[in-house]
Amino acid sequence: MNTLVQVVQHLSPGGIETMALDLMHFSKEYDKTIIISLEGNHQLAISQWPRLQAVAEQLIFLDKKPGLTPSLIYKLSRLFKKLDADVVHTHHIGPLLYAGPAARLAGIKHLIHTEHDAWHLENFKRRNLQRRVINLTRPLLVADAKTVANNMKKFLKINNVHIVRNGIDTERFKPGNKTRARDRLGLPQNVPLIGCSGRLEEVKGHIGIISALTQLPENVHLALAGTGSIETKLHQHVEALSLESRVHFLGRIDEMPTFYQALDVFCLPSLNEGFPLSPLEAQACDIPTAVTDVGGSSEALCPSSGILMPADNINAMATSLHELLQQPHKSSRKFVQQIGDVRQMVKAYTELKLSEA
Repeated sequence: MNTLVQVVQHLSPGGIETMALDLMHFSKEYDKTIIISLEGNHQLAISQWPRLQAVAEQLIFLDKKPGLTPSLIYKLSRLFKKLDADVVHTHHIGPLLYAGPAARLAGIKHLIHTEHDAWHLENFKRRNLQRRVINLTRPLLVADAKTVANNMKKFLKINNVHIVRNGIDTERFKPGNKTRARDRLGLPQNVPLIGCSGRLEEVKGHIGIISALTQLPENVHLALAGTGSIETKLHQHVEALSLESRVHFLGRIDEMPTFYQALDVFCLPSLNEGFPLSPLEAQACDIPTAVTDVGGSSEALCPSSGILMPADNINAMATSLHELLQQPHKSSRKFVQQIGDVRQMVKAYTELKLSEA
């Protein structure tokens, strides 16, 4: 029995969590694959993300409460032994803090840690803590983008960082019928439509794209997919700008290919990122894409069809979006198939494990 155990902070809709699920689904070399979520429980997680229902038996939730919980290290160590884990793969600093020492206590030979963004390392306490845990546990270190790898080398003073870009299922995310997609989502037909997907949080920059809409022609609409803590604030911002008829809040969408297929342009207005999946998903559906120049976003952008924008610049965003809406269509799907397919990601992680053996 060959067992892979991934450890994440929580299992709610997001890039890291989607990547972990895809890695579990496509990692065919393992007889058993498990994801451990430090926070939450089965019932709550599945109610918020129905996709988890199909793999519920492969998920373990530890219902961790806020704050440091040293006893969790020993709980995880016992769990790794019970699961007879061969490989433990942690995603981000929280899971590394607990599952890294736990894996070593359990005698796990293969410990992989993936860093999904590195802007948090600018905080002295965070990077000092992470450096200590890395020195203690000695994981095989992976960054999901060149920018993330460079920041890990700079802030953590380490050189041996492998780069494995996140990937998406290009057989699932593919071009579709725009009219049918808009009808399914209740979106207006025959208007230029810009879309943005992701958690409704400050760091994702939704305030900026809503503001940019005021500088675009009045027939241009905006569709927002996702939920989050600033949803009420965003509704208020839309009302303050009298954009209620042009901004469409769609909430959580389970069939994301339909969302992208409904669009004319996709925009990621984030203020911080690692290597985002949403631009890959949109471009795999052959939707022209604009992203802000933060983290590894530029690495996820097709150079022949996409536009890179400065972050937190409403005027530049409006100009870029107007340009994308006007320019002749250029396909971006082959770019994603070449650099961002999930099967390539799984193969790269498999080769890393084999090279470590």
